[in-house]
Amino acid sequence: MRASTSTSGPHGGVEHSPLPDFCRLPALFALFVVGALTVTVMWLARDNQRDLPAYSVSMLFVTWLALVIAVALCKLRPLLQRLPGRMPYVGVWLLIVLIVLVASAVARWIDGSLQMHLIGSSMGQFVRDNAVIAALLGAAMLRYFYVLAQWQVRLAAVSRAQVEALQARIRPHFLFNSMNTVAALIRIDPAAAERTVEDLSELFRAALGQHDTDNGTLGDELALIDRYLAIEQLRFGTRLRVQRALDDLPTDFPLPRLLLQPLVENAVRHGIQPLREGGEVSLRGQRDGNGVRIEISNPLPTTPAEPGNGHGLDSVRQRVAYRYGPQAKVQAGPQGDRFVVLLQLPGQPS
Repeated sequence: MRASTSTSGPHGGVEHSPLPDFCRLPALFALFVVGALTVTVMWLARDNQRDLPAYSVSMLFVTWLALVIAVALCKLRPLLQRLPGRMPYVGVWLLIVLIVLVASAVARWIDGSLQMHLIGSSMGQFVRDNAVIAALLGAAMLRYFYVLAQWQVRLAAVSRAQVEALQARIRPHFLFNSMNTVAALIRIDPAAAERTVEDLSELFRAALGQHDTDNGTLGDELALIDRYLAIEQLRFGTRLRVQRALDDLPTDFPLPRLLLQPLVENAVRHGIQPLREGGEVSLRGQRDGNGVRIEISNPLPTTPAEPGNGHGLDSVRQRVAYRYGPQAKVQAGPQGDRFVVLLQLPGQPS
């Protein structure tokens, strides 16, 4: 269940507490389940003989009440979100109690007018008891939503911090090797040296976070990967062979920046560099419904990998989980004589 995204103030603080989206299934499900469990527990807690028809009527009343509350909160959420601080939650709580008060009074009046005798207590007692129950349950449920929202805000902050750390991680040996390559090309192939400098500048632009947001597209990331591989191709020559099968991928697919490039960098560093004869890095991708499926693989060296193999995989998993939700998958591990990283990303974030 995901709450809405909060906004940040000028000093990085959260301006207000985000409310859950009451128009979506998770919040609606929570309302109905809490109401049904409350009716069931109260019915089971009775010492006298349990009345099944009364239980059915109570369940119908609570279901109708939850539906009314859900519709009201769904429609009024944009207005409640404008309140400062934690007042949106206070407004939701007051609205829940008010709806329960009015609905209980109307239900008791209808029962008395039609002489159905479904409600044994008086008007005041029935309305009071329902209001107290709604106040307690509403406070508990909103506390859960608030804690969930704060957890997601902290998760977003951790994700941003990981992106910044990833952007700041420029391997010194890659920089030095690239500059040496440029120096060697200046005299023998000035055009190739110029292209390498341009590719290197784009890599630094992405690595240093010269963008307004962390959001990009799959096309942008693939272009960045091509620039990185072009630089490494000059260094490794025929030792680095790249197989691409990415034509079926939608280039406008939303993708966090620097999500795939570190995986390709790991493939070159741990799969090609240790092998004297080099090897092949394979990049494959295809549509998967509304989402995409991307596979990056490299040969496994016979000697043990140097420390740090797989660096960034945990960060990729966490960023994918936060951006796309539980439907996304990141799998990595040996398959035969190759190390394979597989990403399955849904079309829309959960």
